[in-house]
Amino acid sequence: MPSIDPAVMRRLVAGSRVARMATIDPDGRPHVVPLVFAMDGDTLYSSIDDKPKSTPRVRRLGNIRANPDRVTVLVDHYEDDWPAVWWVRLRGIGRILDEGAERDQGLRLLAEKYPQYRDMPPQGSVIALDVTEWRGWSWRSLQ
Repeated sequence: MPSIDPAVMRRLVAGSRVARMATIDPDGRPHVVPLVFAMDGDTLYSSIDDKPKSTPRVRRLGNIRANPDRVTVLVDHYEDDWPAVWWVRLRGIGRILDEGAERDQGLRLLAEKYPQYRDMPPQGSVIALDVTEWRGWSWRSLQ
């Protein structure tokens, strides 16, 4: 069962529509949420958008502020045809962007990828994950 070539990992991640982000809560437990994202080199961007949430204080932001070096994102593809299954795990340093040019750049990249953001631009914070580790696996060799 092969690992994935770095260039292939980047292509698979860039083309994916959804991922899962894991942060660590104050009790040391994993906190995992689905998210949409866009990549710019080794930086992943995701926004806190206006979809309904149980609270305006989104837990992942506090977790990233408290433990910026303990953020992991998993991008994966599953099919009942198991030879098509793959995953890529990104680990890195998380940052919260509340304003500025980099926040604007992240929002622009998200709007290019997700038409919903063109009609309803997120007003909240943007998460930037500076990826320091790319790791991937696939059932079969991918190109």
